[in-house]
Amino acid sequence: MAVKVFIHGLESSGQGAKGQFFREHYPDMLIEDYEGPFDARMAKLNRLLDGKDDLILVGSSYGGLMAAVYTGQNPQRVKKLILLAPVLLLPEFNPYRSTRLALPVVLYHGRRDDIVPPGLTREIAEGVYANLTCHAVDDDHSLHATFEGMPWDRLLEP
Repeated sequence: MAVKVFIHGLESSGQGAKGQFFREHYPDMLIEDYEGPFDARMAKLNRLLDGKDDLILVGSSYGGLMAAVYTGQNPQRVKKLILLAPVLLLPEFNPYRSTRLALPVVLYHGRRDDIVPPGLTREIAEGVYANLTCHAVDDDHSLHATFEGMPWDRLLEP
């Protein structure tokens, strides 16, 4: 059985709107709070996922960067990756930009995102993920208008 994991953004927490939505609708989803610098956040994520396989990772913004880096380091353990306006343009993702991964990846990004450029994010993702599905939606960085209406039951299927 797949293990579902939600990773929140830089200035959010597992108690934010997305975390609350997932707690209510997918009570088996692993949702933690991540704080501090990138390395500390990744160390916590690695501890959380130690020994777990068949992962479905949902990463939002900076959490999308974390999910993408984790997947780059552990591609055999991740079954599916769902990225919500991920910050793939930071240097932490650079080591994985030259890889080509075949797992299913779904990218949602708001066309009105003024924090993370949607076009550049898509370009980077297209270079890394061979099985990428992109959704450019009429929304902002946080995907406030889109998030709850996304087809989560289908998205979270392995």
